[in-house]
Amino acid sequence: MSSALIVGDASSWARALVRISPYTFSAIGIAISIGVSVLGAAWGIYITGSSLIGAAIKAPRITSKNLISLYELQNICNFSWRMICLNLLFVFSVIFCEAVAIYGVIVAIILQTKLESVPASQIYAPESLRAGYAIFASGIIVGFANLVCGVCVGVIGSSCALSDAQNSSLFVKILVIEIFGSALGLFGVIVGIIMSAQASWPSKV
Repeated sequence: MSSALIVGDASSWARALVRISPYTFSAIGIAISIGVSVLGAAWGIYITGSSLIGAAIKAPRITSKNLISLYELQNICNFSWRMICLNLLFVFSVIFCEAVAIYGVIVAIILQTKLESVPASQIYAPESLRAGYAIFASGIIVGFANLVCGVCVGVIGSSCALSDAQNSSLFVKILVIEIFGSALGLFGVIVGIIMSAQASWPSKV
């Protein structure tokens, strides 16, 4: 009876997870942090870009909202300053998506600096396991938070392109919503950095 319990414990999932190197968990966490964040950024840019191209068929002006042609410069006295502001702000739809990938890169660099070499006899020490789990959890938090943030910004940016093609006065109103959506990624970055602060490896003897 006792030996059966010992064998069952030795073959349990908890036992298997404990025997995985904390460096493996750390590497997976760093990979998830940057990989899933870039996935979220690419997904958001894809959603926004496809809608922008489609809406440009109806209103070609929205594709060049951050450009000023030479012909327009010759007629600068006829410019509407409100339209100039909209021209400069439209590119934010893509910038907000790209910022999601930057969040993942920054956190991945921070997590990389948390890795330290420890003696072979202390790789599976409780402190080493805690450090590996902390980096792993931090990478998951940042990666999936940025994934959701990228999709959110992409959908809102898509709506912004379609609504602006119909009525240009709606652009600023939707842009405010897009700014709040882009802040979701920062929440994941903050929690991830706080979580990675628990990654302290055993001191060398």
